Parts: sequence; structure tokens; C-alpha cells
Amino acid sequence: MQGEVYVVNSGKGGVGKTTATANVGSALSLRGKRVVLIDADIGLRNLDVIMGLENRIVYDLVQVIEGVCQVQQAMIRDKLTENLYVIPAAQTRDKSAISSEQVKELCNKLREDFDYIFIDSPAGIEQGFKNAMEAADKAIVVTTPDVAAIRDADRVIGFIEAAGLTKPELIINRVRPGMVRRGDMMTTEDILDLLSVPLLGIVPEDEHIVVSGNRGVPVVHDNRSSAGEAFRRVAARIEGEDVPMLKLEVSYGIFTWIKKMVGFKRPMGAKA
Repeated sequence: MQGEVYVVNSGKGGVGKTTATANVGSALSLRGKRVVLIDADIGLRNLDVIMGLENRIVYDLVQVIEGVCQVQQAMIRDKLTENLYVIPAAQTRDKSAISSEQVKELCNKLREDFDYIFIDSPAGIEQGFKNAMEAADKAIVVTTPDVAAIRDADRVIGFIEAAGLTKPELIINRVRPGMVRRGDMMTTEDILDLLSVPLLGIVPEDEHIVVSGNRGVPVVHDNRSSAGEAFRRVAARIEGEDVPMLKLEVSYGIFTWIKKMVGFKRPMGAKA
């Protein structure tokens, strides 16, 4: 069986897309799966920092694409799990340095040796995301429970659906149960009603995320972390297991009015 390729995207930056990529990939590797994470956010490069691998970089994704090195030379082995690898992005190039066909060709090669390939794509719907999406079998969209992030996630979801990719799954990140109870943050039900996609995971706001990012150790390795537990459950669902979501919030909210905002909801059949 060949490996599956996932593209991980968010409508806007800063919602935890790269953190989600690192933690879901790490959680799957802890389950014994062979996983490679590709940082396709050319010009920025953050995945290696979150994984604590920035000092091990010799070659990058663009150099693989251009034939400067073999893909095995660019893959950095994770510090904590032997079956997890990272291909870093290039910091000194721009997103036009690679094409969708080149990304697809690379992923097809990696399918032979890995169970999962995750592409951490640039936020939004620019060319970098299009390159990553065309190589993928499935998509994960990461959002936070705020209006701006959800509006942008809605745009990305519409783009993915218009491109004919399998309906994306959603990770809602940085949920604060106290704010939800006070009616100051959207509930999961409100968000799902707005975006109309399957829910893959709910991840609470957790200070362990900040600590793990600074230390370069994904939070799934910390059994004290509620966010780590949430990402481990995401990995289990990707593997086909029926595991419950973390119970973080009440089932009602005052944000239902957002559904009536002009221009927020995509018309049925509309393309991005």
C-alpha cells in the first residue's frame, strides 16, 4: 500500500498550522508509522524550528527539486522518533522556485517508503498552496475560533472543494473553554455549521505548546499536555479509529448570528 499525502493549510497565518503538522506527524510516528513532513512554505521555514532540527539542515526542498541533492540527503531524521523525517523549506528562494508537477513527482517517490507524507503549505490560496494541493490526496484545514480565521478558512475550503480534492477535514486550534462558556468565543457547533466540513480535532489553548515550540519538542511527547492529547487523538482518527473529541466547551453560544453575516457563507456550488 502506498503512502497517503496530506496538505495542511490555513486561511490565515498564525493559527497553528505548522504546529499542527509537526504534532500530527509526530503522533503518527509514535504509533509506528513512517512519516515525512515537507515544509513547502518557501522563504519562511518554521517547521524545522518547531521540531528542533534547525541546526541539522544541509539541503532543502528547492535543492531536491533542482537536483542539487538526492531527497534522502535533504531528509532530517527526528531527534525523538526514528521513523519521522523532515524536508525543510528554502529560506533564500521564493514560492515560484518550484511547480506543482515537481511537488507531485517528489511526493509520488516518497509514497513508496512512507505511510504518510504531510505538506505544510503556505497559508492562504496563493501559488505555494496550489502546488501543495495538487500533490495531495487529502487536506486538513487548521483554524482558530475567531471570525477572521474562520472567514479565511471558509475561503480555503471553497478552493479545495472547487479543485475536486476530497472534502477537507478541520482542526480547531486554541480553543478556550472559559471564553466559550462566557459566550466570548465561538462554539464548535457554530464553526462546523458555518464551514460544513468534518471535524478532525479540537485542540485547547495550552501553555505547553509555547514551551514545546521553544524547546523544539512537539507537545505530543508531553503526557501532561491537553493539546498533546488532542493531537494524539487526531492521529488516531487519521488511522481510522473512532475516538471521542476532548470535552472542552458548552454546546451553545451567542455567535450564531455570524452565520447571517453578508458574504461569510459560501453559496452552494460556488467556486473559490
